[in-house]
Amino acid sequence: MKKSLVLAMAMALGVTASAYAANPFSDVPAGHWAYDSINKLAAAGVIEGYGDATFGGDKLMTRYEMAQIVAKAMAKGANVDKLAAEFADELDNLGVRVANLEKKADNVKITGEVRYHYTEDGKDADGYATKLRSRIWINGQINDDWKYTGMLQNEQNLKDNTGDEKTEFQRAYVNGKLGGVAVQAGRYNLNIGEGNVYDNRFDGIQAAYGKDVKLVAGYGKADPGDQKGSEAEEVYYAGLAGKVGKLALAATYTDFNNIDEVEEDDANVWTIGATYAFDKNISLGAMYLQGEDEVGGVKDLDDTGYVVTAKYKGAKAAQVGSWGLVAKYYDQGETTYLDHTMNGYADKMDGFKGYSVTANYTFAKNIVGQVEWYDLKDKHDDSKASTIWSQVVFTF
Repeated sequence: MKKSLVLAMAMALGVTASAYAANPFSDVPAGHWAYDSINKLAAAGVIEGYGDATFGGDKLMTRYEMAQIVAKAMAKGANVDKLAAEFADELDNLGVRVANLEKKADNVKITGEVRYHYTEDGKDADGYATKLRSRIWINGQINDDWKYTGMLQNEQNLKDNTGDEKTEFQRAYVNGKLGGVAVQAGRYNLNIGEGNVYDNRFDGIQAAYGKDVKLVAGYGKADPGDQKGSEAEEVYYAGLAGKVGKLALAATYTDFNNIDEVEEDDANVWTIGATYAFDKNISLGAMYLQGEDEVGGVKDLDDTGYVVTAKYKGAKAAQVGSWGLVAKYYDQGETTYLDHTMNGYADKMDGFKGYSVTANYTFAKNIVGQVEWYDLKDKHDDSKASTIWSQVVFTF
C-alpha cells in the first residue's frame, strides 16, 4: 500500500490514532512512518491484516482486496469518492451501492453514434447517395433538476468527396423543472405529429405539464434544412397526449409563420391520432392531418391527409437478434407537412400518397441494420418516386 494512500484514507475517517491500542501489527513498529494511519484504519475496522497479526505492507494488493477496504471505509463515512469510482465494478460485485458517488464522478457523460447509409431515389444524377454520419452526445448534470445536452455532428460524402464536410453543434439545450413544469430551451429536435408534419432542429423553448395526460407547448424558429418549407421565422406549437388502457391518443396544433419558400407565407397544421397496442409486440395507428396554407389570402392547396401505421416488434441495440417491421400508408396534402421525418422523396413533392416498409435487425450488441422501401406518387402531377434506404448504426 502506498504511503499517500494510507494517509489519505486515514485522514478521510476524520479521527485520531491516539485513542487506539498500540502495535496493531507486529511488522509495523511504533516508529514506522505509517504507524498512526495504519493504527487508525485497523481500530476503525477498515483493515485487518493477515491471520498471523502482520500487516504485510510490502505485499502487492489485489483489486478485490482494495475494494474491500474501500467498502469498509465508505461504511464508516469516509470521503473516498475517487477510490470508489476506480473500484466501482469490484464494489458492485461486493453489493456496495455507489449510485450517488457515480452521479458525482460522472457528472459529464459522452456517448456516440456512427451511421453509414446508402440510398437510391433518383435525386442524384447517378441515382444514388452514400454518407457516413458521426454524432457525439454530451450530457452534463447541472444540478438535481437541470441538465445540459449537446450534440456534435459530422457528415462525410462517400460518393464524390465534395469537401463540404463540416463538424458543428446540431443540438445544444437545457432541460429542467420549474415547479411542476418541465422546461426545455435551446436548439433541440422537434417532432410534430410523429414526424408526419415536422422533424428537424428547432431553436426555441418548450414547457410540458402532466404525466398520464401530458400538455406540451412551445415557441421558436424552425431551423433551416434541405427540405421544403423547413424554415419558418416564427412557430407556435401545442400538443395533448394521453392513454386509455391500450389506446394512446394525441393531438397537435402548429402555426408556422413566414416560411422561407414563399415570402410572408403562413401555414398551420392540425393532427389527431390514435394507436392501439394489441400486445407488447403489435400496434396499429392512424393519424388525420388538416393543413392550411394561405398566400395573399388565397387558399388553393390540398390541405387534408392521413397516415396509417402498423408495427411489429423492433430492433433493440442492446439485444442481439432482436428485429422489427413497420409498414405505413400515406395520403398527405401539400400543406400537411413541412419537414417530413421519412427518408423517401416526399419532401420534393406537392403532396403525396403511397406506402413504405421498414425492417430492422440487431446484428451484434449496439450494431443495428435497417432497410426502408418507399413507393410514392405526387398528388399534383402523378409523377412517381421509389426509394430504397439502407443503413447500419453503431452506438457507443
